[in-house]
Amino acid sequence: MSTDANADPNGNRNTTADDLVALRRDLHRRPEPAWCEFYTTARIVAELESRLGDDLAALHVGPDAIEADHRMAVPDESDLTAWLDRAREAGADEAVLERLEGGYTGAVAVLERGEGPTIGLRVDIDALPREESDDPEHVPAAEGFRSEHEGAMHACGHDAHATIGIGVLERIAGSGFEGTLKVFFQPAEEVIGGAKSMAEGEHVRDVDYLLALHVGLDHPTGEIVAGIDGFLAVRHLEATFTGEPAHAGGHPEQGRNAVQALATAVQNLYGIPRHADGPTRVNAGIVEGGSAGNIIAEEARAIVEVRGETTELMEYMTGKAENVLRSAANMHDCEVEMELGAEAPSATSDQELVSIVADVANDVSGVDSVLERDDLGGSEDATYLMQAVQRAGGKAAYVGVGTDHPGGHHTSTFDVDEASIGHGVDVLAGTIAEIALNRP
Repeated sequence: MSTDANADPNGNRNTTADDLVALRRDLHRRPEPAWCEFYTTARIVAELESRLGDDLAALHVGPDAIEADHRMAVPDESDLTAWLDRAREAGADEAVLERLEGGYTGAVAVLERGEGPTIGLRVDIDALPREESDDPEHVPAAEGFRSEHEGAMHACGHDAHATIGIGVLERIAGSGFEGTLKVFFQPAEEVIGGAKSMAEGEHVRDVDYLLALHVGLDHPTGEIVAGIDGFLAVRHLEATFTGEPAHAGGHPEQGRNAVQALATAVQNLYGIPRHADGPTRVNAGIVEGGSAGNIIAEEARAIVEVRGETTELMEYMTGKAENVLRSAANMHDCEVEMELGAEAPSATSDQELVSIVADVANDVSGVDSVLERDDLGGSEDATYLMQAVQRAGGKAAYVGVGTDHPGGHHTSTFDVDEASIGHGVDVLAGTIAEIALNRP
């Protein structure tokens, strides 16, 4: 296999490293949160059409790329409209935006090269709702590609993921690959809301082998993790407490305090007994309620997240959390309504693919360390796609591409060492080529 970051596995020249860096920086400048990836999807479509054109057998966009009924954690219509208007102002293709309207974002690109296996690559494309640092030491701020959208930031590297996906497609298109390659440009990972809509769709059903990737994860530039495991199954719960308002000074006894019920619930959530079968987690991530300091609050709300090493442990935590929320409401004479939100299962990378990734990575220039496996220690909705392929008899692996980052994931100073983009393209394109030649 070639170790030239700008060459395909057969030595053919394709896009340059500078091209991919420029694309990543443009995506970084215009981050969009879950289901609002209008500019991002349109830019991906434009890049694929420009770079590959008729080489693509199909390019499914928006509603054609997902199963809309399985979208989770979709924002309000007003938020969707605001982000669509921003994409329009940034010059995104109007014809593409019309197809995405309503929050039907994402794409699936299909490359067909004769008989052979069908291989999928999943890359996520959404950003986080947080402010990006403007410190002059922060490279995006210093070099002019800091987020232009205040309150939104690519703080987890999905801009690099989308770029790697495009680079892999172009690399494989210029090679001697035989088979079918599908790249899933998945929306809404950060709210664990997008992968199920792709896993339930038609495009994954014939996939024999699936690869997913993530940059960083506390691994340095030049290090590859051939198989990430340790995905915690995760679920969100939204609880709304309802009581009765009253004057806090004059007649507090007439009120039923929803904030007090909420405070009791939050305190007791963290007291849920852990389980002997494996790690579990709980977090009250959003806690809000009340309208004034002198009013007994009649309504309060919390968004709670539970996790478990297995889907069964996540279900255990869900049941315990629901019991805590109901008990807190009863204690303070309030009502509570609970709604289950977005969720994702656990998954395990198949050893056959892990071994191929490791073998390929050991021959890639710039890669100086290869770990066979490591635990994520968090959650990821790529597990929906992994499980869909595995249930159908296929194999899946989640690959870690190391990148030096000055701030941790989800922090205001997170950034990607752009050398890792080339490493990602080389390792994944090489792995795809190897799978096609020697089916594991």
